[in-house]
Amino acid sequence: QGQLEESGGGLVQAGGSLRLSCTASRRKFSDYAMGWFRQAPGKEREFVAAISWSGRNTYYSDSVKGRFTISRDNAKNTVALQMNSLKSEDTAVYYCASRVWSEATREKGDYDYWGQGTQVTVSS
Repeated sequence: QGQLEESGGGLVQAGGSLRLSCTASRRKFSDYAMGWFRQAPGKEREFVAAISWSGRNTYYSDSVKGRFTISRDNAKNTVALQMNSLKSEDTAVYYCASRVWSEATREKGDYDYWGQGTQVTVSS
């Protein structure tokens, strides 16, 4: 019911770009706010970006603002994270998450379902 699957991770040089995608297996994708989080080795999972169910409102962490863009396509049940000007500190496993019937937030504890994650490695 809450399956999320990320794709698009990989190895990229610093300054490069990657586009992550998350596909949801549910009938009413537009009922869910979506978020992207990341977790580097030995660190807590942290907020990256979030988008409201309509796509009208977006939120970013200070560390990625101006470099990353979150978007969604409710007709295709997908949410994307375009990552530009990547830095070595962006290296982490990236997770998408959904929050049903609520507005997007920056708090990982607010999200109901999580994907398995996709590795992003930025070489300096």
